Amino acid sequence: MKTSRPLSPISTIRPFSPSAFQKAFTLIELLVVISIIAILIGLLFPAFKGVQNQARKTQAKNDLNQIVVAINAFYTEYGQYPCGAQSQDDSNDFFAGNDTTEAKLITDLRGISGMTDANINPKLIAFLQPPLARALSHADAKSGICQNGHWHDPWGSPYLVKIDNNYNNQIQNPYTNNTGAGFSVLNLGVIAWSLGPDLDGAKTGAQGNGGSKTTGASADDVISWQ
Repeated sequence: MKTSRPLSPISTIRPFSPSAFQKAFTLIELLVVISIIAILIGLLFPAFKGVQNQARKTQAKNDLNQIVVAINAFYTEYGQYPCGAQSQDDSNDFFAGNDTTEAKLITDLRGISGMTDANINPKLIAFLQPPLARALSHADAKSGICQNGHWHDPWGSPYLVKIDNNYNNQIQNPYTNNTGAGFSVLNLGVIAWSLGPDLDGAKTGAQGNGGSKTTGASADDVISWQ
């Protein structure tokens, strides 16, 4: 009986196919593709940052509107603003900045038992319900209340507020007259603003302190009254 001879290992190797090599990417082609992707990312990143920053400005505007509405609701309920009255000129209107006054104002509007000043908000009405910041430390807080009671904007600065607590329906504008934020005197009961992405601008409530609203450090500030 004739037996078949085993195939030699060499005979089992398939012949080289040029088409298999041609289907693969060369190193140069891969580098070209990577370079194109990097260029596209570079072009899209500024646009993404712009969209992200616009979303933060929208959030800040909404927060400021909440503060103004809450203070006006407080006035409707109690017949006065959530701060002591003063009889001097408008330069002494109540200003809540990056200090204890801003934290107290927000706390009194929140109506929290044991925290809210019962002399200011005796009914403990929650006129304002801001979210807690993810990072509660004052230095790191953004978009919410920190452990010290300040309400921080999306960029990390506490919101700023002025209230007409001499009740003459006038508030001095913290920006230069007629530069994008209205006239030097505003016929309003309360205004609020954010320093914006650069964390700079109208840092006090003094008239014109922030300079022009259209140029310089104040150009990116977000304000409640426009």
